Amino acid sequence: MTNFTESLKDYAFQAIGYDVRGRNALGIVTFAVAAAFSAQIAVPLPWTPVPVTLQPMMVILAGAMLGPRLGAIAMTAYVTFGAMGAPVFSNGGAGLGWLFGPTGGYLLAAPAAAFLVGMIAGRSGQAWRLIAGLLGGVATMYVGGVLQLMAYTGLDVQSALMAGVVPFVIGDLTKIGFAFFAVLAVRAAAKGSD
Repeated sequence: MTNFTESLKDYAFQAIGYDVRGRNALGIVTFAVAAAFSAQIAVPLPWTPVPVTLQPMMVILAGAMLGPRLGAIAMTAYVTFGAMGAPVFSNGGAGLGWLFGPTGGYLLAAPAAAFLVGMIAGRSGQAWRLIAGLLGGVATMYVGGVLQLMAYTGLDVQSALMAGVVPFVIGDLTKIGFAFFAVLAVRAAAKGSD
């Protein structure tokens, strides 16, 4: 960066850098907006009402990077805005009806998933805890999604797993891998700037 852009960056983010509440608020807004944008990248599958989206990655990243409380708040804000009518769910979906539809369980489980990721991963920097947290977060979304899918469609457990989990496992493992390396890179950069 040039001296001008470095000075501009320092000036623009000076207040946020020293204000913990400002940093926390910025993190919450950033991940709520990231979840909204990631849900718009949706690929429908013909055999299930649940589309493939990048949203699970934002949920687990929120928990891993912001911690349990702030990650859950960010995802609660995202779900609340969508429930109030903002078109932030997959393919521009919005409203309370979306939360009671076939994909509502995944959305309603997002705050709990982010919280769980943050609790398990912690701030210790241990890779195994981070992986366990990311896996636990995705599993939490699967549980919420399958329960809602069963309630909405009347499917039995095996059919709900085939429609709501199996088609997404490989993609979600890829998202977990990306999230793992992204969190490690951010943590390393944060350590280097201390």
